[in-house]
Amino acid sequence: MGLLLNIIWVVFGGFWLFLEYLLVGLLAIIPIVTIPASVACFRIAGYVLWPFGRTVVRQPGAGAGSAAMNIVWFLIAGVWLAIGHIVTAAAMAITIIGIPLALANLKLIPVTCFPFGKVAVPKRQAQMMGVSSLGEVSL
Repeated sequence: MGLLLNIIWVVFGGFWLFLEYLLVGLLAIIPIVTIPASVACFRIAGYVLWPFGRTVVRQPGAGAGSAAMNIVWFLIAGVWLAIGHIVTAAAMAITIIGIPLALANLKLIPVTCFPFGKVAVPKRQAQMMGVSSLGEVSL
């Protein structure tokens, strides 16, 4: 089921969101200081491209540096990427088939706004680690 949902996701908006994350990640490389934000953006891009069957968990060892980078990230890129998710969700929700995808799109916003200190892993791996998910994209 996850494979089918991921294929539908990519066709109806996931690919454009993926490209948006790649563009923001490339732009974040330009000022040297924001290279960690660029790495986070590329990490999220993979999750946004193929979200079903994976979940977001807290990354062990993330501390005050992650919290500080989340604030900087939110002000520079997180808000704009979240707006992209909202616009895509609104477009997906126009059709009945797209409503579940729109809801999944909205579930990606917390990770988009505050990506530092979190990592996307397969659901089975999270269950084996005994970690509870922060933002699960599932139906």
